[in-house]
Amino acid sequence: MKKHTSIPSINRRTLLKTALLSVFLLPVVTSCSEESILNPTPLTSLADVEAFANPDRVLAQVNGLYSSVKNGQFLGGRYFIYVDVRGEEFLNVSNNGVTALQTWNHTNNSGSNEPTNLWNQAYLAINRMNLFLEGIDANPNVVDATLASQYKGEARFLRGLTYLSLIQLYAQPYTKNNGTSPGLPLRVKGEVGSGNNDLARSTVADVYKQILDDLTFAEQNLPASYASAALNTTRAHKNTAIALKTRAYLAMGRYADVVTEAAKIVSATAPYRAATGVAHQLQPSVATVFSNYTTTESILSMPMSSNDLPGVQNGLASYYMPIVGIGDYSLNPNAILASPAFTATDARRTSFVKNDFTGDAGRIRLTKFPTGPQHTDYAPVIRYAEVLLNLAEAKARLAAGVDADALALLNAVRGRSAPTAVYTTFADKTALVDAILLERRIELLGEGFRSNDLLRLNLPLPAKANIQAVTVDASVYIWPIPQGELNVNKLAEPNP
Repeated sequence: MKKHTSIPSINRRTLLKTALLSVFLLPVVTSCSEESILNPTPLTSLADVEAFANPDRVLAQVNGLYSSVKNGQFLGGRYFIYVDVRGEEFLNVSNNGVTALQTWNHTNNSGSNEPTNLWNQAYLAINRMNLFLEGIDANPNVVDATLASQYKGEARFLRGLTYLSLIQLYAQPYTKNNGTSPGLPLRVKGEVGSGNNDLARSTVADVYKQILDDLTFAEQNLPASYASAALNTTRAHKNTAIALKTRAYLAMGRYADVVTEAAKIVSATAPYRAATGVAHQLQPSVATVFSNYTTTESILSMPMSSNDLPGVQNGLASYYMPIVGIGDYSLNPNAILASPAFTATDARRTSFVKNDFTGDAGRIRLTKFPTGPQHTDYAPVIRYAEVLLNLAEAKARLAAGVDADALALLNAVRGRSAPTAVYTTFADKTALVDAILLERRIELLGEGFRSNDLLRLNLPLPAKANIQAVTVDASVYIWPIPQGELNVNKLAEPNP
């Protein structure tokens, strides 16, 4: 795909090569032979109908959908970086123009590479999902009905995840005006030509409706679990869809719905655990989650291996660790590190915050993603700790006073890493909510949440180093719609 070219303008043969027949090997490949995956029929010789000729090819396409999402330009690395460095937790130390510098200093415009490349990759993934959904419906007898429904559930889960990721970057928060702002071009049909390039932006509310429709369909049709821990953490199942719905509803400020969804996978009392499907729960040590990527705390991760990497300047370790990459970003000593809530003995500090790297000028580094020079750390998309904090915040905001359940959920996450610093009570509801928001910054540091949390709360992007704060009415508060999309989609309006 050429730079600044929208997905619909790609010709039919290119789409069939890249969208229908992408092959992505998850850590465990099931239901098809290794030979058929590693040595497929040459792509140029496959006619449209052959893309759905047998179960092996259908599964290869499902795996290809995950591959599109875990591309280094998207959820394989850069999405997490962009969302975090827009906030105040990190300082740029390299001035490297190709590693999120414009995102960090809020100078992206419609022609910038960072918003353009992520947009292109995300919409390419969406188009692949749409083509797959249409193709499997057009070939109903290749796999049995239950498996076909599962595959459609996976495709729609990934589409919901992709749109949720995009809407939080390129559009105003739902909570600003109940979603009446311009959202995204909502593409739900496969495109193999340029005839449907022109598509107006749906409202933010309509995009969220589609996200929730996709996730609800996924919940209803995905399996409760898979045959291995590897698959349970790298492919979507029922609890994966439920967990993502708690994130979507939290972004919308629909706190009662967060509680309803979370109750499906969070027990009423500690120790918190999912009672159905995969038995999600916190691990005794937070360090385990970032060394063993397939524990029951990891609800969904993008897997990496030595022969399946996000790219040299896309991997999370490359951004944060100077000994395994460029190390473009250090932790800001004046941000969450300065909070009394982040105690010196907190395991998240002793395990993941270091400042003793030789030749690094005393900078403070995040070490959640330590591997190199090949960046094989899994990219964490959803963890159970997030779900508990989502539920805690929702309960706290709904209550009239200090909610005991919210306090217990907060302490479950906090007490795992700082058992001597758990909270006993709060003066009022506001203080409890503030503590939960602080805990999100500590627990989810470097995992792609900070600026999204600020935007959903209609808060400014704070000042950092020599970068001024960004107010909620500033043009750079959200990312620009890429010029490439505006050039080929005459109905798309730019952000103000």
